[in-house]
Amino acid sequence: MSGFSQAGDTMPDIVMETPDGGTVKPSDFAGQKLVVFFYPKDNTPGCTTEAKDFSALKDQFDAAGAALLGVSKDSPKKHQNFIAKHGLTTPLATDDADNGLSDALGIWTEKQMYGKTYMGMVRSTYLVGTDGVIAQAWNKVKVKGHAEEVLAAVRAL
Repeated sequence: MSGFSQAGDTMPDIVMETPDGGTVKPSDFAGQKLVVFFYPKDNTPGCTTEAKDFSALKDQFDAAGAALLGVSKDSPKKHQNFIAKHGLTTPLATDDADNGLSDALGIWTEKQMYGKTYMGMVRSTYLVGTDGVIAQAWNKVKVKGHAEEVLAAVRAL
């Protein structure tokens, strides 16, 4: 797939593992709005801030009729530790290592840092409408103020 999924695309319905050993997929939220935020790695500064920001606003997302789901390729065990360490209230899921939701959306991609090339997550957020169609997409997200911006978009949908 080339490029990132955008508004108007149907959200792929790919199963992910939850920290408690269960599973979750986008269609589990059919009939309600869904915010899926993808982040590179648990317990890194930007990712921790983003997860804490979404957690702090969870009640407001709930009131606006939107479920939240944070996704990375970290293991369920790492997610459990991340949730416990930071008191996160936002549900997290583990994306499949090879053919996950982030792959289908085009946001698991080749990145470069310090001259090394590696596969990594493009920090992205998707607002999915009650019909399972992406209403708004944010790619290459800057963390500061992002959760508030997404909340405003949820309220406007």
